[in-house]
Amino acid sequence: MNLDTAPLSTPLRVKRVQTDAAHEERARQLEEIGFLPGEQVSVMTRAFPGGDPLVVRVGMSTFALRRAEARCVELLNDGHA
Repeated sequence: MNLDTAPLSTPLRVKRVQTDAAHEERARQLEEIGFLPGEQVSVMTRAFPGGDPLVVRVGMSTFALRRAEARCVELLNDGHA
């Protein structure tokens, strides 16, 4: 499961940030703001209509991410905190 499809208000853990070679900078930026393996993350809300952007909490910080960015964050299957 990736962050863009995660259920709302469910504590999960980051497995890794992965993207294609054309968007390596995006992965680096996500890691710099705290999307690191093992970090707790949850989707707080999605914009209406369309669900873009998402409001996401990682650690103690809150960010708005586009769905394309959130799709890069892979979550642990058993990621409940």
